[in-house]
Amino acid sequence: MKRNDIYMRDPFLFVEDGVGYLVGSTDEQCWAGEAGGFSGYRTTDLENFEGPFELFRRTDDFWANENFWAPEIHAYGGKYYMFASFWRKGRKRATQALVCDTPFGKYVPKARPFTPPEWDCLDGTFYEEDGVPYTVFCHEWTDCSDGEICLGRLNAEFDGLVGEAQLLFRASEAPWVRSHNGKDFITDAPFLFPLKSGKLLMLWSSCGEKGYALGTAVSENGIKGPWKQSAEPLFAEDGGHGMIFRWKGKHYLSLHAPNAPHMSERARFCEIEEKEDTIILKK
Repeated sequence: MKRNDIYMRDPFLFVEDGVGYLVGSTDEQCWAGEAGGFSGYRTTDLENFEGPFELFRRTDDFWANENFWAPEIHAYGGKYYMFASFWRKGRKRATQALVCDTPFGKYVPKARPFTPPEWDCLDGTFYEEDGVPYTVFCHEWTDCSDGEICLGRLNAEFDGLVGEAQLLFRASEAPWVRSHNGKDFITDAPFLFPLKSGKLLMLWSSCGEKGYALGTAVSENGIKGPWKQSAEPLFAEDGGHGMIFRWKGKHYLSLHAPNAPHMSERARFCEIEEKEDTIILKK
């Protein structure tokens, strides 16, 4: 099938040996109601896809049953890890790791979520720096009003953090961000990308003047920051939740657009280039 035929929010493309493995939020009832799981699609040209392939289905003994969101695939230590966000009424929203021996096999959840159990959290991503596995994740505005991007060091089992989480920045620190309801600010979808300059770029999403949008921040000192926010969003109009992948010698931004109405969301790939310690979309 064609890429534009696939309903998907939060698209993430993992590339290995010339094959792209596309995952994202694929439940038609992703906003409310019983969640099913995650399906994925495989491509060799970024336009034609095979699938869907069933990667994770909810079982009766899994703790969450709603809002299965934003899976990512990362290779680490000879295994493949899916980081995804889950929720159940009466529990805190959380990001949990699932593990598999292959990119598109059956993923098995780790023992528990790794985000702080007392916080509403989502969109945990993975980044390794100096041999240390970290997660950068969102502490939701539902807890703290001004949504936060936080850093945690993952334990060996990827089912918790070593020590306490560290605040990197709050949503309102970015000049382009606007409140979605007049008082609260959203943080979504952090993703880390090392620049050729040695600096570290972070993609993340929130609400801008024209709706859902994607901005960037840059650190000169690695993952712990401090982080300098871009003045304007990278993608400003009704789309976001981005990541960067390398395909046949070029780098691409993946995001979903439009952001609404529901079921209209599609994966969009845009070629990018580095410029002056940031990235720009190629025209």
